[in-house]
Amino acid sequence: MAIRRRNRANASFSMSSMTDLVFLLLIFFMITSTVVTPSAIKLLLPKSTSQATAKPITRVFIDEGLNYFVAQGKETERQVAFDEIEPFLQSVVAEEPEMYIALYADENIPYGEVVKVLDIANRNKFKLVIATRPAKNE
Repeated sequence: MAIRRRNRANASFSMSSMTDLVFLLLIFFMITSTVVTPSAIKLLLPKSTSQATAKPITRVFIDEGLNYFVAQGKETERQVAFDEIEPFLQSVVAEEPEMYIALYADENIPYGEVVKVLDIANRNKFKLVIATRPAKNE
């Protein structure tokens, strides 16, 4: 009784096509991940129960009358139009790239006014903190 041997050389599986496919998918996801940007505004929010200091710091104020004020370092606040805020912050950050910007907004102003300043910070990739008053211990 003769045993027939099968030639298994013709039945081999080539992994080269599979590795090509995986490599192309990897490249696709790497390229698309750099194009996608999140739509949320990222903020660095300090806790209101403890004092956090970030130096050097520039301040932007919005009072209840929707007046805008800016100040750098220890200088006194000066009133500016809304259109002057972005060029002011750009010049300050150009001098000191590690500058933090603190936003002091009255609690009675419309939320949209705060978002306008947040948009300026997001557009220019500024480091922004929202100033809060400390919580009272009861």
